[in-house]
Amino acid sequence: MKVIFLKDVKGKGKKGEIKNVADGYAHNFLIKNGYAVEATGGNVKTLDAQKNKEAKDAALELENCKKLKETIEGITVELKAKSGEGGRLFGSISSKQIVEELQKVHGIKLDKRKFEMNDAIRGLGVTNIKVKLHQEVTATLKVHVKEQ
Repeated sequence: MKVIFLKDVKGKGKKGEIKNVADGYAHNFLIKNGYAVEATGGNVKTLDAQKNKEAKDAALELENCKKLKETIEGITVELKAKSGEGGRLFGSISSKQIVEELQKVHGIKLDKRKFEMNDAIRGLGVTNIKVKLHQEVTATLKVHVKEQ
């Protein structure tokens, strides 16, 4: 019997796949527990429509990320902190502070986990930080730390 998997089933199939399985297994386990549906003409069309919608959504999201990249690369986030001799900060500037300033001043809301920082900023001056917006899109944000 041909079935369309609605969820991943270890060793049998992944979500969205159409596979041929034993009738008893399909009726008594897969369909009964909601892991799959029978591959009828209507269900196959529904699956195709769903895949097309997901592809359009993914393309739209990629386009939005590319626009956001252009916006982010034209911005310089300015933060103030107390510093000692040689431009060394008392404390550090974390990704959370950068996100808050970006939201407050420029109205761009990002997740702090998207920032690829090895360590917090510990000195005055301009620092370039990579921001992973999408699997294929990475922007560079300039952060300028001034003395308070």
